[in-house]
Amino acid sequence: METVGIGEVARQTGLSQSAIRYYEAEGLLSTPRGSGRWRVFQADAVDRLRVIRMARELGFSLKDIRTLLDGFSPDTPPSTRWQHLARRKLPEVEAQLRRSTAIKQLLEKGLRCNCVSMRDCVLYGCDPPVSIARRKAE
Repeated sequence: METVGIGEVARQTGLSQSAIRYYEAEGLLSTPRGSGRWRVFQADAVDRLRVIRMARELGFSLKDIRTLLDGFSPDTPPSTRWQHLARRKLPEVEAQLRRSTAIKQLLEKGLRCNCVSMRDCVLYGCDPPVSIARRKAE
């Protein structure tokens, strides 16, 4: 089987050599040593690292990636692996979306804030018309 050096693997995957060494240290990638103790990779390491990179860019944890790559019998097709991970991960992503939506709404409300004190914001929910009316009444 063809082998390639770490520089070529880095070029093909878009990962830094230090990232490749990190994934190796984390057990996500095995690299037999060639002559002279240089790292040499089997050609399939490039595909594996591409999956790792894509999953990391999407926010998957190393634990999730380890499950995806090594948590099944070798004959389990990728579709089954992704479906398993999706069933576990979707509720987490939906919760993140709810939090993100709440943060967005709060920030948008903050852009409209006309409160003159923190007490107004806290007690009256930073609703600009109420805050303005309250200031005028005071």
